[in-house]
Amino acid sequence: MRRAVCPGSFDPIHHGHLEVIARASGLFDEVIVAVSTNPAKKYRFSLAERISMAQETLASLRGIVVEPASDGLLAEYCRARGASAIVKGLRSSSDFDYELPMATMNRQLSGVETVFLPAESRYLHLSSTLIKEVAGLGGDVSDYVPRSVLKRLLAGEPSPQPQPDL
Repeated sequence: MRRAVCPGSFDPIHHGHLEVIARASGLFDEVIVAVSTNPAKKYRFSLAERISMAQETLASLRGIVVEPASDGLLAEYCRARGASAIVKGLRSSSDFDYELPMATMNRQLSGVETVFLPAESRYLHLSSTLIKEVAGLGGDVSDYVPRSVLKRLLAGEPSPQPQPDL
């Protein structure tokens, strides 16, 4: 079985993520969507919520498993899961510059290869951070996230309060 890991924080998962994961599912027998947590980051959604959103939105794709990533090295996580590849979506050359040293290190540590999939042009500008910021300021992000994610983004989000001029 050809198995790959598609890691990310997915806070929240958006159409750019989904498009890359769907393409990966056509290349591998199984794709593990490994939802990660970085203690240095501040998340809008808990790990359980991020896993739930990914499971909901990926339920119709064959060969997809969603689970929490381990706290250790991604290379070791892949080895423990029997994955031969890591799948990463790239939006720009700066993504490649950031990802290449990690891909090389992961290959040297465990033999796992990294497969880079270029993002569809309509999703090149998307990031979870930008989506959260736009939604938090009352902007319409409905074209960028699944409906179930949009509901969660809008639930409990306070409307932006006008700031007094100083």
